Amino acid sequence: MNANLLDSIHTPADLRALPASALTEVAAALREEIVTQVARSGGHLASSLGAVELLVALHHVFDTPRDRLVLDVGHQGYAHKLLTGRREGFARIGKEGGPAKFLRRSESAFDDFGAGHAGTSISAALGMARGLQAAGEDACAVALIGDGALTAGMAMEALNHAGHIRQSNLLVVLNDNEMSIEPNVGAIGAFLSRTLSAPPARRLRRLAKDVLAPLPQPLQQLARRAERSAKALLTPAALFEAFGFRYVGPVSGHDLPALLETLGNARGMLRTGEGPVLVHAITRKGAGYAPAEQDPLKYHGVTPFDTATGDMPKPAAPAPSYTAVFADAAIQLAKADPRIVAITAAMAGGTGLSRFAQALPERFFDVGIAEQHAVTFAAGLATTGMKPVAAIYSTFLQRGFDQVVHDVSLQNLDVTLALDRAGLVGADGATHQGLYDIAYLRCLPNLVLMAPKDENELRRMLRTGIEYPGPAAVRYPRGNGLGVPLEPQIRPLEIGRGEQLREGNDLAIVALGSRVAPALEAAERLAAQGVQAAVFNARFVKPLDLPAIAALARRCGALVTVEEHALAGGFGSAVLEALAGQGIHVPTRLLAVPDVLVEHGDPATQLARFGLDAAGIATAGQQLLAAVGRAGPVQRLAVTRASGG
Repeated sequence: MNANLLDSIHTPADLRALPASALTEVAAALREEIVTQVARSGGHLASSLGAVELLVALHHVFDTPRDRLVLDVGHQGYAHKLLTGRREGFARIGKEGGPAKFLRRSESAFDDFGAGHAGTSISAALGMARGLQAAGEDACAVALIGDGALTAGMAMEALNHAGHIRQSNLLVVLNDNEMSIEPNVGAIGAFLSRTLSAPPARRLRRLAKDVLAPLPQPLQQLARRAERSAKALLTPAALFEAFGFRYVGPVSGHDLPALLETLGNARGMLRTGEGPVLVHAITRKGAGYAPAEQDPLKYHGVTPFDTATGDMPKPAAPAPSYTAVFADAAIQLAKADPRIVAITAAMAGGTGLSRFAQALPERFFDVGIAEQHAVTFAAGLATTGMKPVAAIYSTFLQRGFDQVVHDVSLQNLDVTLALDRAGLVGADGATHQGLYDIAYLRCLPNLVLMAPKDENELRRMLRTGIEYPGPAAVRYPRGNGLGVPLEPQIRPLEIGRGEQLREGNDLAIVALGSRVAPALEAAERLAAQGVQAAVFNARFVKPLDLPAIAALARRCGALVTVEEHALAGGFGSAVLEALAGQGIHVPTRLLAVPDVLVEHGDPATQLARFGLDAAGIATAGQQLLAAVGRAGPVQRLAVTRASGG
């Protein structure tokens, strides 16, 4: 490949200066660069490989950034990043100081809209198109969305609205990598798209409309019905034209000449006011790299791998992941109780429920990228006596918050929410941090909220949530457990009862979930300095074990709370509220993630920066006791809060 060709492309303007005949070589060079770099750093591979030609063609045909380009989610966006000035730092993608794995407005003028959650692109592009039109600008907005993201209800809402207002400067490009589509469909579609979108065909359509106008209404309706029926037999046009879009396609998403012609024709349609337009492109996820083509799911998100073989060597894990432990526990419990069913929102692999699907396929439901529907579907199941377990990433459950409130909590329905990736998530960055779930769940009536200190406790909390006759949620982190033994029988916990792990009278450390183990280590460090710190595993955010926490506060006279969650509205806030309600006022330090957006980076480094590791917890305890010693007896509430950058 001609690496020098990529060396000459710093912006899409450089790409547009190249002849169309050179673009196939550009696409090949981009594909090679993506494979080479992602093999070193890890990242989203298969989706980006499948969209290379689409992005080359879009940046060549449209005047970006004057014309707006919105990529749904950003999994498919690595070629876009390489074409827009981020090639030099690409080796550090997903690492601190490097580019994000997703698109971000703050990172580049060519990232018109940031997103890590699917289904937002058409809504955002529609808003841009309308704004450009209102400003009198002769520009358009393009949304590039995968067929998987169309399962998001928001995408359908946007299609409906765009067609209703006839937004003439909006183009939606459907990146369809559904592997059941036969190759010959793409070939036929390429011919249809070039023919139907070409100016002569459009003139013929307008001529037909003029010819039909004088005819009696029944004949006009008959002719239109015949046209719609013919389209429906040959293409998916009927669906999208029902939304008010001009449908063009399908076209091969890897045939650059066909793409350039089709997108050029679509751009002409927008300029003559014939929009909104939808171009249907058929692609192969992982295209151009054999291992990713053969197993696109495996190569969707990858760790570093050997480019020659595709092998992803992994160091031996000290313990199974929390995700795997959850899935195995769900299967074990479901085999003993036929009422238990599992639900996921297009994340069967990510949540571990692909195991459940194999073991109990008739009781597994993947609803697509539709978290709102997942929650209310679970609520509906619960009304029939079923015991649904909905496994959804913490960050994605935010999309279903109203349903948790309106359909589950207010009706006190027996739904168990398993919140994977609660806490810091590493390379996925700000859009995926699970730092807000305590705040948005602990305010809800009827709901029990838990967080385990280790993987065995996760199993016990899952059973506890399932047996509780109302809404329950258990939040657990990304990554491997601590390697503790797993009890053969999964025993439930007493709701609202924490666990005293270490005695002490100088300082009380009340820890939640993933921060319990570092709290114990911090107590050891403090003991070496003569400070006897009690450590309490809270287990429950709601209901709090208030009697135990209050007794600790009274006995020790100084309290530190620690959690892997945002400070505002989190576990520490819940403890302070509860103690204040009891008239208990002791010097308190809340350790949590401060009020900042946490970007991509190494979670261990970030936890240390925020004072949430063992050293930070020990230091906070020392500082609190020093402050108390300097201030003398404290007769009122004194709170100091963690700071971080």
